[in-house]
Amino acid sequence: MQKRNFFDDADPAETREWLEALESVLEREGPERAVWLLETLTNEAQEQGAIRAHLNTPYLNTIAPKDEAPIPGDIYMERRIRSLIRWNALAMVAKANMDDDELGGHIASFASSATLYDIGFSHFFHAPHDDNPGDLVYYQGHSAPGIYARAYLEGRISEDQMDNFRREVDGKGLSSYPHPWLMPDFWQFPTVSMGLGPIQAIYQAYVMKYLQNRELIPDRKRKVWAFLGDGEMDEPESLGALSMAGREQLDNLVFVVNCNLQRLDGPVRGNGKIIQELEGLFRGAGWNVIKVVWGRLWDPLLEKDTEGLLRRRMEEAVDGEYQAYKKEGGAYTREHFFGKYPELKKMVEHMSDEDVYRLNRGGHDPFKVYAAYHQAVNSDRPTVILAKTVKGYATGAGEAVNKAHQMKKIDLDSLKEFRDRFDIPLSDEQLKDLPYYHPGADSPEMRYMNEQREKLGGYMPVRRREASQPLTMPGLDIFQNFLEGSGDRELSTTMAFVRMLSALIKDKNIGKRVVPIVPDEARTFGMEGMFRQLGIYSSKGQQYQPEDAGQMMFYREDKKGQILEEGINEAGAMSAWIAAATSYSVHDFTLIPFFIYYSMFGPQRTGDLWWAAGDSQARGFLLGGTAGRTTLNGEGLQHQDGHSHILTSTIPNCVSYDPTYAYELAVILQDGLRRMYQDHENVYYYLTLMNENYQHGAMPKGAEEGIRKGMYLLREGKGKSGKKAKRVQLLGSGTILREVEAAAELLREDFGVAADVWSVTSFNELRREGLRADRDRMLKPDMKVAPTWVEQCLDKRQGPVIASTDYIKAYADQIRPWVKAPYTVLGTDGYGRSDSRAKLRSFFEVDRYFVVLAALSALRDQGELDAATVKEAIKKYGIDPEKPYPVTH
Repeated sequence: MQKRNFFDDADPAETREWLEALESVLEREGPERAVWLLETLTNEAQEQGAIRAHLNTPYLNTIAPKDEAPIPGDIYMERRIRSLIRWNALAMVAKANMDDDELGGHIASFASSATLYDIGFSHFFHAPHDDNPGDLVYYQGHSAPGIYARAYLEGRISEDQMDNFRREVDGKGLSSYPHPWLMPDFWQFPTVSMGLGPIQAIYQAYVMKYLQNRELIPDRKRKVWAFLGDGEMDEPESLGALSMAGREQLDNLVFVVNCNLQRLDGPVRGNGKIIQELEGLFRGAGWNVIKVVWGRLWDPLLEKDTEGLLRRRMEEAVDGEYQAYKKEGGAYTREHFFGKYPELKKMVEHMSDEDVYRLNRGGHDPFKVYAAYHQAVNSDRPTVILAKTVKGYATGAGEAVNKAHQMKKIDLDSLKEFRDRFDIPLSDEQLKDLPYYHPGADSPEMRYMNEQREKLGGYMPVRRREASQPLTMPGLDIFQNFLEGSGDRELSTTMAFVRMLSALIKDKNIGKRVVPIVPDEARTFGMEGMFRQLGIYSSKGQQYQPEDAGQMMFYREDKKGQILEEGINEAGAMSAWIAAATSYSVHDFTLIPFFIYYSMFGPQRTGDLWWAAGDSQARGFLLGGTAGRTTLNGEGLQHQDGHSHILTSTIPNCVSYDPTYAYELAVILQDGLRRMYQDHENVYYYLTLMNENYQHGAMPKGAEEGIRKGMYLLREGKGKSGKKAKRVQLLGSGTILREVEAAAELLREDFGVAADVWSVTSFNELRREGLRADRDRMLKPDMKVAPTWVEQCLDKRQGPVIASTDYIKAYADQIRPWVKAPYTVLGTDGYGRSDSRAKLRSFFEVDRYFVVLAALSALRDQGELDAATVKEAIKKYGIDPEKPYPVTH
């Protein structure tokens, strides 16, 4: 142990005695005994009221120089390659904005993280090869230009594509950020919506362990890497699942946080230290934390710091100051950092201002980064590497300035400085055109680069489009019992779904691939019977006897459990669903995930993840239970969903349905299985389920096509025929369809009006089909375009059309352009209320009586009834014309 003093130490002799005692224990009895003694002392100090009240280690590198794993390979060649990548990334963004400065792009983020990526690509990131699917890397979205620049050198991206960065419409450009939907053979994960990368990476590692523990895939020692920004860590999703990763001991997970100390507009923690703050959070969550704060040029100074004064100064300075040191240069740093203490100023008196400026940060030092990565991949816990860098590193005027993130152009002087610093062989004249530089396919640089990647299995990033093993989906007959109706038995669509899920799990071809996912509401949805049957996945099994062990449906956790129950954590459960729903690509093993939850807490709460699912080409089922604004009686405002179908309609590849009867649900489930897992369509399904019990009839003959397309005739109205006959078309979906059916009976019995009843399983799908037809009519005027499905259903029908749903009026209003008759929409606009279903449906004006009233009013408007008849209905059904409007402001 180095003999040193401590600045301002009140009793150096006593300190020395303690240190010598520690040194003796380490030498004679080893680190384990030393740790035990320190923990015992700490516990005793806490009992005595004297305890260190934080989780931080000193503001130094975690790995001491003597413990650093040596970096293999040719470090000078790697620097050369890194320099070329830096230049081409910068040139691509700046060139794109020469002609069109509205395209945007980011230079500063990759400039700060180039070394972090390069060490990974050169030494750690395993590509898919042979029977190993390779490592998974979540690239920071704003660093995409650097990944493209590397792929350009490798010959995977052409110069033409580079010239069309952010110009995708003509089909030869590069997407702005990692988007699998737009570049399906390249990017694996969408990450630029900040915060989604961290939580998805955690659950990706978790689902990988789930697959391994269930013995569905072998353990290939794959790693999940997530590259993040320090500002990004403020997103709730970034930190929300840290404890889960620590609890599960996800040793296959590595976070690399690029701590360049700047957010989009300014410092991350100008008045504090983001690295220290993050260290406390990760350590508290059980992670292995590796800090890479200082580059090796600091090592001699730290070696000379015998009294700890330099370390003290490092602790004192805040991030806002560290930003200024890099912005203002060496003389400023000498005066304001070292100059605070005469002893420190003397420490650097032999160094020039340029030397002081060149004192590097750990994230730019390949030796320090390699040592950190080496330790991380050999850890028995999830690991986070907190690497200190400079935003806009080496970009001249853009280095360490608050506006660095918005930098998309660079001035000529800065270009010259950049060129000279990184030895790019371009003349001053050439710089004006911002050319890319490629040293040639047979150059030493490219030979070395290709050799390094060959050792690691090939090029990255790369994405698998389809699983190699085709699956055969069951036919509709697997749900035969539900097609025949429930007879006198009453059940909810939620319970019908659970029974259908059980049938799928028993299927010999796909049963083991079905993944039921719940946040913490399995009992709410009647799924507790699966606890004993399938087990709840736990990496540790069940180390206790549950209190309900004597019951039939006891709570059973199992290392091979099939159910993922994620606690009160919709974002986590959704992330687990995405990992499972993309397993066909990520693991070459197709899973069929079903995530069921309270519908109010779906796209409203985790909508950004729903979009990421679409971008990722996820395939699976999302089940919104207790859906609709009036089906969940008693719960009230924040639990009643009247808009989830509107939200899901905005996601282009989300197919959504609101079925009423079990046979409808059966047809939709089987069709979804076929489309996603047999025909490999890049869609996913959202289905709403209700907890209301009622009888379910048998499927009408020929209804399948309409169920899939979005509507079908459920019941032909009975009434008089002839010109004077009064007839209306009633549309309903979900739980309100039954109110519509009741309204048809009231219209017939009380007013002699015949009502055809249509079950609309998806207004969203009807709208999409209508928009496609309208576009064809506009673009192909000579082509005869078939009528839309809405037109085919309603055009030859008599009477006005009334639609009532448990969702806001905008949901059913979507099909108005293709309804040629007068069209009235009822819906549940406004906030929810706590009450009975009947009261709620009356309050929102969607029940049977308001459907009757809307139908009579529409007939009055057509001159087929008089106002007196409408008034009669209002009086007969006890409707108060002065009742408050449900939509309050």
